Amino acid sequence: MKKSLMLALALGTAAATTLAFAQGTVRVGMAYDAGGKFDKSFNQSAYEGSQRAVKQLGVQTKDFEPTDPSQVVQGIRSFANSGFDLVIGVGFGNNASITQVAKENPDLAFGLVDDVSPAKNVASLVFSEQEGSYLVGYLAGMNSSTGVVGFVGGMDVPLIHKFEAGYTAGVKAANPKARIISQYVGTTPDAWNNPGKAKEIAASMRAKGADIIFAAAGASGNGVIDYVKQTQCLKANQLPAGVKFTSNNFANVTKSASYKQACAGNTRPLFFIGVDSNQNYLGDFDKNPATMNHGLTSMVKRVDNAVFALVKDVKNNTFKGGERRFGLKEGGVGYAVDQYNNKLISNAQVLKVEAIKNQIISGKIKVPSK
Repeated sequence: MKKSLMLALALGTAAATTLAFAQGTVRVGMAYDAGGKFDKSFNQSAYEGSQRAVKQLGVQTKDFEPTDPSQVVQGIRSFANSGFDLVIGVGFGNNASITQVAKENPDLAFGLVDDVSPAKNVASLVFSEQEGSYLVGYLAGMNSSTGVVGFVGGMDVPLIHKFEAGYTAGVKAANPKARIISQYVGTTPDAWNNPGKAKEIAASMRAKGADIIFAAAGASGNGVIDYVKQTQCLKANQLPAGVKFTSNNFANVTKSASYKQACAGNTRPLFFIGVDSNQNYLGDFDKNPATMNHGLTSMVKRVDNAVFALVKDVKNNTFKGGERRFGLKEGGVGYAVDQYNNKLISNAQVLKVEAIKNQIISGKIKVPSK
């Protein structure tokens, strides 16, 4: 099966190469991480950046989505052997493969998202995830009705520890008495694509009183969203000992018919916080933005912007290897307010979070990364 897959990739790449040479088109190979390019999160953001480059810069892209980690280096090498102008590995799991093939091809340009490669011809695109996570944590701390919030990480690795550390610090800054429950889906790459396990974790967190759950877990995060959709709220008579409702920020927000039916009585809404891409729209369970959305906000990580900028550099012959870091100052991370959640987050809260953001950019607030 692996031989058939690689043969198909090689034939497809060869055909794309012939056409691109004829047209003089810049060619970009994209090797995606576990979860696939349509994970509605990290990989998809990279994909959208590449497609923006297709539309605005006239480049040609070719995708590679390995079904087994052993295939990655072969797929990346196939792009390089075909003379692609830029080959991007999406995700820290692709570091070893990108680095190996980059060293084999010192005259070609490579990109790596979410980790730093020692190869000189690799542009390493990394982000200050803890800064954006601090802001969504601050919003969670201000809006939790129980003072208990959750964090669901995907793979238990230092990268996701940055999300957890920033989120925890932000929650505590807004509400020093708040409690943060953290749990990871797993310790292998499968943790990025296990929504069933993430859904179980979300259920356990709600049982402990968490009403807002931030999932930094790739495609596994869809399990958290599915659980919020299924459950919608917390009920007073189901809260654990020591936990009670202390606020009701969303009492005046119009609720959907299904919410009113499932959550009558003394209840409070359950929310998720999206990650990487703006996932607010996924909380519009009744397809009506006028009713209460269950996505409080999203910690946006602009992988799309970073990928687009890198492709543009190659197009303009200004490519340089080395580390490129994207934080709040560079517009690389942030939080999302749009038509889906603007009834949840007041203007006063936005102003407060913007002030916090400026203090982080100025260095007045130091956000922990672990």
